[in-house]
Amino acid sequence: MKELLDLVQLDWLANRYPSQLSGGQRQRIALARALAIEPRILLLDEPFGALDAKVRKELRAWLRALHHEINVTSIFVTHDQEEALEVANRIMVMDKGRIEQVGSPGEVYDRPATAFVYGFIGESIALPVHVENGAVRLNGQALELAADEAAAGSSTLFVRRHDMQVGPAGSGLLEGKVSEIRTFGPIQRAEVALVASRVVIEIDTPRDRDLRIGEIIGLKPRRYRIFTA
Repeated sequence: MKELLDLVQLDWLANRYPSQLSGGQRQRIALARALAIEPRILLLDEPFGALDAKVRKELRAWLRALHHEINVTSIFVTHDQEEALEVANRIMVMDKGRIEQVGSPGEVYDRPATAFVYGFIGESIALPVHVENGAVRLNGQALELAADEAAAGSSTLFVRRHDMQVGPAGSGLLEGKVSEIRTFGPIQRAEVALVASRVVIEIDTPRDRDLRIGEIIGLKPRRYRIFTA
């Protein structure tokens, strides 16, 4: 028992009752109990679901380090995309019981195989577009974007929020009016109503990029993908 408590870094709580443990400590004890039988495969089903954000982040780092130490194959089930990207060596994205993509965190994030994966992993902007003769149109307006391998017809243009380049009015492929600004540490998130359509999108920019409510800005995707609807 002491060996397992040492492994989960809770040997100093050996004489405590369960009611005297925090949520994060209880999760570590539960993992120690699972490891007691020396499993060949460890199944972790939403292990941090009921914990607050700070504790979840701490336990993710701890679990990653522990996994390297014990080297047991683990299947970690989660609906938290950030959690999956941070903890896993390989990710399987599923939708309605169907496998959408399997790959490393980098592959799944940077090269999503389907529209579902792009929209699910990471925060994205999704714009309804139409592809015709290699041209991409948003509400009838032609965008200077390559359609790549997208088939003709109704499609969806995906852009990560931080991949939308912001400039002065007239400098981008799109124009929008800033309607709201919120700050998250070093990031500011702005709601922008596109001039070319009735779509309102959210973009992320550094806080030192001076945006003002009511300002007209130019927008240009740095990276994007188009998926046929």
